[in-house]
Amino acid sequence: MSSAPDPRDELPEHLPALRAFAISLCGDVSTADDLVQDTIVKAWTNIEKFAVGTNMRAWLFTILRNTFFSIRRKRKREVADSDGVHAGRLCEKPAHDGRLAFNDFRRAFDQLSAEHREVLILAGASGFSYEDVAEMTGVAVGTVKSRVNRARARLCDLLGLADGEDPISGADAATIAVVGASGVRAA
Repeated sequence: MSSAPDPRDELPEHLPALRAFAISLCGDVSTADDLVQDTIVKAWTNIEKFAVGTNMRAWLFTILRNTFFSIRRKRKREVADSDGVHAGRLCEKPAHDGRLAFNDFRRAFDQLSAEHREVLILAGASGFSYEDVAEMTGVAVGTVKSRVNRARARLCDLLGLADGEDPISGADAATIAVVGASGVRAA
């Protein structure tokens, strides 16, 4: 019983024609060679999609053409920066600053009384209204407001923040997680 020939065996025969087509599309030999290589890799890995008995060259040219235009579309969204000018203008705040500030916040938060941590968790990090917090804790709304105010003032003092700076506003997910993980529960 003879087995059918593997279509992969036919791939090398088409390399010169693929390369010529790629050069005509790219205008650059090096880029064309990369394109042919990508085409052969795609054809090899997707050989089961090739219908035996059909035109292998046409199938390969279609893969090459589609790959070329996909790369071209992708490059339209990219910014050429061979000299690094654009990359040099980008900056990111070092992550260690955030970790240090987070550690400071956590230490300060842990120094607050249980009542102060509770109202900051509920009214600050969890976003409940003062009325909801009052209902949850069984105290008057005025007491909740007073505790929140004193808790924020104490946090500012512990963190060395200036008057008017809010240690809770704009809290990131990590800060809220610490506040939530403090173990303080509503009464």
